[in-house]
Amino acid sequence: MRIFLLFKELYVDAFKGIGGPAVAILKPMSWLCFACISIVLYAFVYRVMTGFPFF
Repeated sequence: MRIFLLFKELYVDAFKGIGGPAVAILKPMSWLCFACISIVLYAFVYRVMTGFPFF
């Protein structure tokens, strides 16, 4: 849980100094990137756990 709070603090601090339309574009884009990376990691871990032959 502590790691999650550290990431949250980093996220809030990253967008604190930026204002205007830049935040309106960058915030959703960062969430989209996070979601895509999470899906890729889930798929990789799933394949490793089910014994998928990579080679």
